[in-house]
Amino acid sequence: MVIKLEKSLSTAMNARIIGSGKQTMVLAHGFGGDQSVWDKLLPGLTQTYQVVVFDWSFSGAIKEPNTLYDPAKYTSYDAFSDDLISLLQELNLSSTVFVGHSMSAMIGCIASIKNPNLFNKLILVGASPRYLNSEGYEGGFDLKDIELVFSSIESNYYEWASFFPYVGVDKNDFESIKMFEESLKRMKPEIGLSYPKMLLMAMVLLDLYLLTSSQRIQFVGFRHCVIVVFVYKSLSIKSYP
Repeated sequence: MVIKLEKSLSTAMNARIIGSGKQTMVLAHGFGGDQSVWDKLLPGLTQTYQVVVFDWSFSGAIKEPNTLYDPAKYTSYDAFSDDLISLLQELNLSSTVFVGHSMSAMIGCIASIKNPNLFNKLILVGASPRYLNSEGYEGGFDLKDIELVFSSIESNYYEWASFFPYVGVDKNDFESIKMFEESLKRMKPEIGLSYPKMLLMAMVLLDLYLLTSSQRIQFVGFRHCVIVVFVYKSLSIKSYP
């Protein structure tokens, strides 16, 4: 069952509610993607949950003219968390299960701090509070590596968009590689550059401390990532040090 949505923000963000389970699950995609990344999971999840999917303002799936995108507004995860809160309030949802991939994992954490009633569980997929290495902290990227990414995007965005999926997606999953490539290429180059700058330079360590202190989420053996295993009618979480 698909519920048609009429309200402004949910329409702009292409929000859909699918399924008829008693509990609601919110699926939030990462940078460069759109809600189609969840397509293979929806048939199983909607047997048990009412599932919400949507597209972030940077997504190439947002209809033109893209009135959501504002480079002056989206300079941190904070603005995204406000969008998430507003969207769920518009849909009159609370106590949901939130599944956030990549940057959306941190957005969900911040939204949960701002509005603790939104989620009763947060599931973080490929999450990191900070990607930049610093003294005593390994985020995965040195500054020179990040500057190289920025340079590649600036010099030829579409060439970078053809290359990057082979780095970020399992090389044996050609279908997913091509889908991610097409999704990246639907984004405007100026958006494709501004968001990685925000994403790779962000730091959400203080927010995570506040969240774990308030018991909104548990990181068991958490270092940089919580891996989620989907098994049709149930969800299980495996944490790796």
